[in-house]
Amino acid sequence: MIDRKSDKRYVRIGNQTAFSAHPPWLPFEFAINNGFDAFEWFSDKKSWGQGWAVEDTGKEDRRRIKEESRRCNIALSVHIPAEANPLIDNFLDMFKRHVEFAIDIGASNINIHLFTEHGIDNYVRSLIPLIALTRSAGVTLSIENTTITGPDDFNYLFSKINALNGADHVGMCLDMGHANIFHETRNDFIRYIDRLDVPIIHIHAHENFGDRDSHLTLFTGPSQSNSLGIRGFVNRMTGRGFSGMIIMEQWPHPAELLINARRGLLDFFRG
Repeated sequence: MIDRKSDKRYVRIGNQTAFSAHPPWLPFEFAINNGFDAFEWFSDKKSWGQGWAVEDTGKEDRRRIKEESRRCNIALSVHIPAEANPLIDNFLDMFKRHVEFAIDIGASNINIHLFTEHGIDNYVRSLIPLIALTRSAGVTLSIENTTITGPDDFNYLFSKINALNGADHVGMCLDMGHANIFHETRNDFIRYIDRLDVPIIHIHAHENFGDRDSHLTLFTGPSQSNSLGIRGFVNRMTGRGFSGMIIMEQWPHPAELLINARRGLLDFFRG
């Protein structure tokens, strides 16, 4: 394992909750049992009951998460529902519940998606209370690219965010798979990264063949036969001095694929 204090290329690599996992705690226990040093709690509960939501986790569960993550040196992130848009009604109340959860478990990051349908300027205005809440809570706020938001959107977004007071804890969550689907950089997520002039503070890691957002585990998609893309990604993150969490966004069968993916990615960062 890389020593964070002695190696500037240190990253934390872990996994995430998944509605396909039963019981919902299974991915967290997998992270603990396999020495992962990052984990993300993703509110993705489905209408039929599968999945996890912050409301499902009471005081004792939150205490357990905090204690177990500290004992195992696991950094935590919280991902609000993917469809939650800051410009819709009741978003702020929902976001506050996730901030409270993050504080209770000792998470260091909260992740949301970028929505552009009402204009980026309006989106930035909707972020102002979220920026204040996360700053007060002592957590970073990462904003994730979707399959339809591109580098130009993020460059413009952060030109506006950087002009705000007290927003230096806000950065981008780079979703590798979404970047590979974006129409201008399809099957070339490295070109997406190269066009970004924003702080990347969080990463979601998965693969696809440019056809759909299939969330393949690293080294089971295109990189299974050609790892140049993953190597290019690592080189660029190293060059940027990235030292945040890389979250593998899947619960594969077998789950041991996550161990292989983490090991392979760490080997590239070490190399």
